[in-house]
Amino acid sequence: MVRRLHVISASTRQVSAGRPLARWVTGLAATRPGVAAELIDLREVGLPLLDEPELPSGGRYVHASTRAWSATVDAADAFVLVMPMYNGGYTAPLKNAIDHLYREWRDKPVGLVSYSAGTSGGAPALEMVRPVLGRVGLRVVTPDMSVPGIEGHLGPGGRFLATPELTARVTAVLDAVTQRP
Repeated sequence: MVRRLHVISASTRQVSAGRPLARWVTGLAATRPGVAAELIDLREVGLPLLDEPELPSGGRYVHASTRAWSATVDAADAFVLVMPMYNGGYTAPLKNAIDHLYREWRDKPVGLVSYSAGTSGGAPALEMVRPVLGRVGLRVVTPDMSVPGIEGHLGPGGRFLATPELTARVTAVLDAVTQRP
C-alpha cells in the first residue's frame, strides 16, 4: 500500500486551470486510509533548466535546487501527474522535472491526469509522456483520466467542480496508483 503520494501539478503558468484540478485530486487522495497526499506544484518548485554537470543517473547533484527536488521525489512512494496539454504535448517544465532525476523515480507507480480547453482533454499529452516515464523506471498505471473543457469545471474561488463521472474516473486512477503491483 502506498503511504506517501505526491500529486504533481505540471503547469508553471501564474494562473493555471489545472491547479484546482490538482488540489481536488490531492484532496480525494488524502481521504484514503493510510495515504498521506501532498500537492507538489512545479511553479513553486521552480527548477531551472537542467544544468547539473553530471548525468542524473549518477545521483551526484551540485545545485541546491536539484538536491531539494531529489529529496521531494525520493520521499514519495507514488505519484499522480496532473498535466495540461500544450500544442499536442506535455509541458516543458514537466519534462525538465523528470529529466533532473533518475533513481528517485525508479519502480514507483504513477497515475496520469490530463486536461485541456478542448475536447481531447489532453489525451495526446498522456500518450507522449508515457515512454519518457517508462525510461526513468516509473510504472505507469491504468486507467488514466482526461478532462476536456477544463474551464467549464472551474467554480468560484478557484474550486474544481467535479462531476460524478470525473469523480469515478479519478477514484479509479487513485485505486490503481495506491495499490501494490
